[in-house]
Order: sequence, then structure tokens, then C-alpha cells
Amino acid sequence: MTRPKILVVEDEADILDVLEYTLAREGFRVLSTRDGSEATAIARREAPRLVLLDLMLPGLDGLEVCRRLKADAVTRDIPVVMLTAKGEESDIVLGLGLGADDYVTKPFSPKELVARVKAVLRRGPLRADEGADARLVFADLVIDPARHEVLVDGEPAEFTPTELRLLHLLASHPGRVFTRDQLVSRVIGDGAYVVHRNVDVHVRGIRSKLGRHRDLVETVRGVGYRFRDRQD
Repeated sequence: MTRPKILVVEDEADILDVLEYTLAREGFRVLSTRDGSEATAIARREAPRLVLLDLMLPGLDGLEVCRRLKADAVTRDIPVVMLTAKGEESDIVLGLGLGADDYVTKPFSPKELVARVKAVLRRGPLRADEGADARLVFADLVIDPARHEVLVDGEPAEFTPTELRLLHLLASHPGRVFTRDQLVSRVIGDGAYVVHRNVDVHVRGIRSKLGRHRDLVETVRGVGYRFRDRQD
């Protein structure tokens, strides 16, 4: 059985050693580099299943590496998990806006790292309008956009069209963090006049209607929102 390849881009030797050991122990084939420019070439050549990318790289930093990977037709569908230091909220927002799939903050535990990597691999790449009308079922919560229907504990709940689209997008990608800008552009549309506060209002409305399931929609402080991945 072929081991899935993961490309690790990290310039600090001690952290790189931990990452290589942790991922290899979990059955991954690990490719690594300390250089951002080399990372894009390796990704094109080796087609890894995922790139684990430190943002604080010398020379070509992680944000630029992410931008280049997502702009290249060969590598744009490769999931990217960013490694960030605590307090780099602005970089996290920028990275997610460029197309990164998730992030792990330093210092991290090996268990958390592996969980986030496996969660992203389960989800696969995010594509526009993928499964836009798919019916989603989470135990006692059913989201059916084709029928404009949400069932909470078997009872219909009244959602506005925007609330339903927002809930469905989040629930379609459990564990994936969406920035407020991404939610505005994907759910409401770039042509609409919407500020971040409006997104927060929609989320409050969704939570109030989900009742005991309200905690499924999580706030990621300083970044945005995600639908809880129960498998994490």
C-alpha cells in the first residue's frame, strides 16, 4: 500500500525533526524543505497529498508560497495546512483567504497536528459550488437546501435564505475554517453590500434556531467560523 506523501516546509531544524518523526510514525511518507522557493518546485514534481507550511520562512515567506501553490493549476488542489505562531491572527486570515485549508498554532501537540492533518485529508480540496444542493444529515439535524428545509430534532426550523446557505456551506466542510470575507463572497456574493457585522448577525440567528445543536457552529476568534468536525 502506497503511503500518502506530505510536504513539510519548515526552516527550524528542531521543529522539522518533530514534524518528520510524528508524520512518519502515522504512516505518511514525508518530504521536507526549509526553503519556500524549493517548496513550490517539490509540490509540482511530487504532487503530495498535503502541504504543511510554516508562515515564518526566510526569503519567500509562507503566505507567498501558499499564493503560488493556489495560483498554479498543477498544485492548486493540494490542501495546505499553515503552521503559525500564536498572535498571528492577521496572517491566518490572509492565508485562509489565499486558499489555505486549515492552520495549527505553535506550540502544538503531535496529537493535535495529526488530527488536523487527517481532518483536512478527509475533506479534500474546496471547490466552488461543490455539492451546493446536497442534503446533509447530522444525527438529529437535517439540512436540505433543495427543499429549503432544516429539521432540528425532527421539527422544521424557519431559516432565511442567507442563513440556510451559510449553514449549508459550513456544514458541507466540517472542520474547515472560513473567514468572514470568504463567507460574504461565497454565500452572499461580491456584489452585495455586506460588512463583517452582518455575517455575525446571520450566525447568531443560525445558532438561535439550532437549539441544543448551536455549538456545532464554532467561532474561531479573530478569523471566522467553522462547523465542528465531530471526528476530530
